[in-house]
Amino acid sequence: MAVKLNIPLLLLALLAGGSQAANILGLFTSLSPSHLVIQMSMAKILAESGHNVTVVTALKPPFLHQSINHIQVPLNEADGKSFGALVAGMAKRDTSNPVISMFLAMGSMLSLFGKMEDVLRHQKVQDLYEQPDNHFDLVILGYFMNSLQLSVAHKLKVPQIVALSNPPVLLGSVLGNPSEISYVPSLNVVVEKGQTMSIFQRLLNIFGTVGQWIFMLAIEHNNDKIYKDLYGDDPSMPRYEDLYKNISLIFFASHGISEGPIRPNVPAVIEVGGIQVKDQPDPLPKDIEEFLNGATEAQGAILLSLGSNVKAEHIQTDTVQKMFNVISKLKHKVIWKWDDLENTPGKSANILYAKWLPQDDILAHPKIRLFITHAGKGGVTEAQYHGKPMLALPVFGDQPGNADAMVSQGFGLSLSLLTLEEQSFRDTILEILDNPKYNQAVKAFSSLYRDRPLSARQTLLYWVDYVIRHHGAPHLQSPVVHMSLIEAHNLDIYALLLGILFIIYWISKRLLCAICRKFGTKKSKSHLKNKTKTQKKTIKSFSSRKF
Repeated sequence: MAVKLNIPLLLLALLAGGSQAANILGLFTSLSPSHLVIQMSMAKILAESGHNVTVVTALKPPFLHQSINHIQVPLNEADGKSFGALVAGMAKRDTSNPVISMFLAMGSMLSLFGKMEDVLRHQKVQDLYEQPDNHFDLVILGYFMNSLQLSVAHKLKVPQIVALSNPPVLLGSVLGNPSEISYVPSLNVVVEKGQTMSIFQRLLNIFGTVGQWIFMLAIEHNNDKIYKDLYGDDPSMPRYEDLYKNISLIFFASHGISEGPIRPNVPAVIEVGGIQVKDQPDPLPKDIEEFLNGATEAQGAILLSLGSNVKAEHIQTDTVQKMFNVISKLKHKVIWKWDDLENTPGKSANILYAKWLPQDDILAHPKIRLFITHAGKGGVTEAQYHGKPMLALPVFGDQPGNADAMVSQGFGLSLSLLTLEEQSFRDTILEILDNPKYNQAVKAFSSLYRDRPLSARQTLLYWVDYVIRHHGAPHLQSPVVHMSLIEAHNLDIYALLLGILFIIYWISKRLLCAICRKFGTKKSKSHLKNKTKTQKKTIKSFSSRKF
């Protein structure tokens, strides 16, 4: 009897069998809960594979594996309020221009990025490298403008991996990844698949790339000053800009083959889009399971979540009322993520409010037919993976760009939360539910998104073990990492060639002038000599005449 092999499971077994338990430190100190979901998913996978994982966070994690050693650096209460105020302010801004929205969000949060130094000054973090009994083999840094924390791996003298909740467009340059801005759009420039950027989009892409570069330059300048204040008296610490040279690879929460855009990537770019999606969904809480089971097959259910950053208090009261007026009259069951359960928008038999939701597990449920979302990268990814059409209500940051990309791919529609009206909200919901084209488009993409030689989980495990086995795997690094900006772009060569051309031009010009003067002098002398002879002949002829 022939034995049918399960190739993915066999590969995973081989990978797991070839690895040894390592001590891994995760620095996941982002103030964004959505980033923490992705990063903690990585930590959970590593812990389940047998690694000894220690995680440092500023926020309370949404979940913890029993084997993870968790260290929480308490967030300053004033900083927490400041972050909430920033989100509230950004929620009131117009998001019609994705590029402007992105930079306004980043600019608003600039004041909070500097707070990352408080984590480094905390004794719990310093104990990690000051206590001689502590031993780590690898640091995984959850990146969110916190480049200062790259210093911890140097203190521990271990290799380092960075985890980023975005595609390689952001931070890929530190690995020497080519930008190729003529055909690789930035985060908020949306290009339909199979199409190239128009001249206007390419112009916008250049401005966006330059703006991002200037923004990062300002952050890095500020970080450099803080770094010198923190480690200025420590001769063992490298220059701030050299911290990036200790990055072995970066995990990006993307999958360029299916999501696009197609672009060249160096070997140290590892895409693990969908890493937070479980291979098998966990059982739902009893109340949610019973609520969904009560939905008819014909009508199904809707999930409404505007993410973890946007609170009830951030949404205008009249907007909330309009949303409730529409949703409460639908025939569908609706699960609504709402953080203030004592003050809900209203009571309706078809609505279940919850302060926290296992979003990935709910989206995997067959009764869910629509996801009303703020279009955060994590939520859009989960909906795409499970093949659920979306209605986007973007708020700030990369969300407008994510919403535009989702709409261009035919996975759903988008509305402005600031200008939301009952009629348009209702009509858009029914359009997505009743028109099969949205469901068909996202299910087709789901099939493509899942089609990989290794799953996101298997990819993560392989490359973490690879970096540990090869002690940082410096052979993966592009030579550009160790080159200056001038060297990487051959500016010195171009300057040398221009200099040589100028010297050739200068010498040629001098020689030509000299030759011209020489021949000009001879011609002048010859002309003068002929003129003298003519004058003499004229005089002689004149004097020989008889009068």
